[in-house]
Amino acid sequence: MNIVFMGTPEFAAVTLTSLLTSKHHIIAVFTQPDKPVGRKLILTPSPVKMLAQQHKIPVFCPSTLKSEEILTRLKSLRPDVIVVAAYGMLLPKQILELPKFGCINVHASLLPKYRGAAPIQWSLINGESETGITIMFMEEKLDAGGIVNQESIKIEDDDSAKTLFAKLAILGASALLEGLELLTKPDFKAKAQNEVQATFAPKITKEMSNLDFSKPAQEVLNLIRGLDIWPVARTQIGGKTVKILKAKIVPNNSLKPGEIAKGKQLIIGCADAAIELVTVAPENGKRMSGSAFVNGYLT
Repeated sequence: MNIVFMGTPEFAAVTLTSLLTSKHHIIAVFTQPDKPVGRKLILTPSPVKMLAQQHKIPVFCPSTLKSEEILTRLKSLRPDVIVVAAYGMLLPKQILELPKFGCINVHASLLPKYRGAAPIQWSLINGESETGITIMFMEEKLDAGGIVNQESIKIEDDDSAKTLFAKLAILGASALLEGLELLTKPDFKAKAQNEVQATFAPKITKEMSNLDFSKPAQEVLNLIRGLDIWPVARTQIGGKTVKILKAKIVPNNSLKPGEIAKGKQLIIGCADAAIELVTVAPENGKRMSGSAFVNGYLT
């Protein structure tokens, strides 16, 4: 099929890589405009844009899709299908209705659970035991379209947002190729979502990163796991803001919530157990082990 691909981050670049090695033809790529990155705010193209340029695919970076110019261009491309993966921009109705086989999205959850912007993070924060990929038709209502294909994956105890993004990117690429095959079958019918079972995964905010050790240890750990890409969970220790990159639950018979154990490891009490802060990063400092933080800052 002739495909217009729309995506932006590394998650989407994995999907595009898979399409580029398939029998399908990528006729154009749409991605977010270049953004300033780092302390020097260097204008940087998205991973999807860099990949498309390497393969000499026409790339478009509009700030909006709600223009006659964009609609006209898409009509001239005459795509069989538009594939969307973490694009970061809503598609207007006129675009949704344009391709022969419609617009399909690679969504990182088992819909109808976790519709919205941050399904991977919320699956971890809420302590889910599994998640997956849903290939679905796009419609005006957010992530509510018919399901084309769905694949599940177990969430391991040591998974974080970073590891789960990587796993689901690979799963999403294979699920998409299977979904594209299904679309071309004459008897194919998408599976409707059950609206009663729908849950939502809103955007992650920086305000979520402050840890509350009066909560159960598993709840604290899940938040750390879910925020390890951004904004990264944090707390105040010795008057300093400390980011927590990795942690684990340890038994606790004496520590009060928020109390720091005296010893070689960095251990903080929670409501029912304790959390060992395995890897941390002091404010304006480099990442280090919790034990190194104890030696350098608490002794």
